[in-house]
Amino acid sequence: MSSDDLPLSPREALADVRIRAPTRGNRRLEALLEAVNGDQQVKAWWHVSAVNATRRLAMSDHSWVHIQIVLNIGLRLARLLFRRGVTPSVTADYGLGERDAEVVIAAGCLLHCVGMSIHRDDHERYSLFLSAGKLEQLLAGAYEEPERTIIVSEALHAIIGHRRMGAPVTVEAGIVRVADALDMARGRSRVPFESGHQNIHSLSAYAIEDVKIVPGDDRAVRVEIAMSNSAGIFQVDELLATKLRGSGLEAHIEVIARIDAEHEQRLLPVFRI
Repeated sequence: MSSDDLPLSPREALADVRIRAPTRGNRRLEALLEAVNGDQQVKAWWHVSAVNATRRLAMSDHSWVHIQIVLNIGLRLARLLFRRGVTPSVTADYGLGERDAEVVIAAGCLLHCVGMSIHRDDHERYSLFLSAGKLEQLLAGAYEEPERTIIVSEALHAIIGHRRMGAPVTVEAGIVRVADALDMARGRSRVPFESGHQNIHSLSAYAIEDVKIVPGDDRAVRVEIAMSNSAGIFQVDELLATKLRGSGLEAHIEVIARIDAEHEQRLLPVFRI
């Protein structure tokens, strides 16, 4: 192996890692992001997860880039849903506010797949035991007890609820579940696809050109997916639809996928969930 083929050292790989998201003046969310951006252990988990997923298993991206995308999608979904009258579970059950719900969602998004650093199989459970103590540390500057334990517990529920049969029972967990599934654009599968790992997962993800999340008319959220090839239907129906149908948010989110390809026979020009 030449020196050009050697991977970056962990410190080099993590040097520029910094998660960004619009906090809109939410001081507790700002405190969480500041804590995460200063935590080398969390960043190392993201790095090992990326190595396991992309380099070793030829899967879609599970790096800090995926984390940042999911976080921003989760906050976008939350704000659209709350604006249209959907009540966060921490409000309904504990009398906490929408900004506290944003912290739960952010914490769930930030740590939902750190268990990939251990193993792909059952990684959601591994994410739980890695995150439990870490969340206490990350939220120490934002919450005192007993509120901190409530936020941690709700975030852990969101983490385990994002798995395929996760059965989330809170609005916040449903948002994390859907946000994870909505990181589906082709950039996430570019490495495995272009390195020759062409299966239904990489092909379908590569067919997703763009994902837009906008206010809906009949529902709070409208997700518009542009596909270059009908292979993308697998990504939308098998992966996104499965996560959406078990999220508890089905009545509030509409998904419309369109195929825009000049040279493909259009068996299905529009696909709706």
